[in-house]
Amino acid sequence: MKTNSKNRRAKGFTLVELLVVVAIIVALAAVAGPNILRMKKKGDLAATTKSASNLGTAMMEFQMEYSSFPSDATAEAVINEKGDSKYKLNQLKGANANDYFRQLLANGYKSEEPFFAKAPYTRKTDNQRDGAEGLAAGEVGYGYIMNGADAIPAEDPNLPMAVTPLFNASTKGEFDTSVYDGKAIMICVDGSVKQLSIRDDKKANLGKKSLLETGDKTYWGNDIKPTIKPPKKSK
Repeated sequence: MKTNSKNRRAKGFTLVELLVVVAIIVALAAVAGPNILRMKKKGDLAATTKSASNLGTAMMEFQMEYSSFPSDATAEAVINEKGDSKYKLNQLKGANANDYFRQLLANGYKSEEPFFAKAPYTRKTDNQRDGAEGLAAGEVGYGYIMNGADAIPAEDPNLPMAVTPLFNASTKGEFDTSVYDGKAIMICVDGSVKQLSIRDDKKANLGKKSLLETGDKTYWGNDIKPTIKPPKKSK
């Protein structure tokens, strides 16, 4: 009888033993899963912060050349100066951040990578930079902040210039808390990058004010009326 019992045990686990193992694995996954996801989000935040610094530098170089960040006026200047048939004027200005950021490509910037930021509305860039293929839908993760059709002035280094991840790629200054573990990324006009905490109402704190608030004791004061050109969502 003892020999038979040993033979049965040698053939494998019993059903009860398998259920115990499965229960242990499920319990470990339940404990470790949120921590793993949180670490992944922190890794995404670090990677995007580094990439955002490159975009800030590229924008500053553009500003030094054209005395302005991308705007309707610089779109015409780029076309007139470069005379490049790969780009048309309506591809360099319009309703989306992609249109204005594309001015950097038309001006000779060699990569789409800094414009990408992980968000539900983005996809990885293909680095096809010519014409409408440059910064196509989903290849830009940032909302671009403008003063109407004009660029944000460069005199104040603390003014926000680009932000991510916008909630549903909206123009309302609302942020998606699910992407970077409750953080938003802001590029300022001096090229610096800041991480902001997202509030329960999806707004991000700039001091005691939110991104698009104007008036006394705000970033913008009374003279600038900030609007967000949203990134064009991936199809």
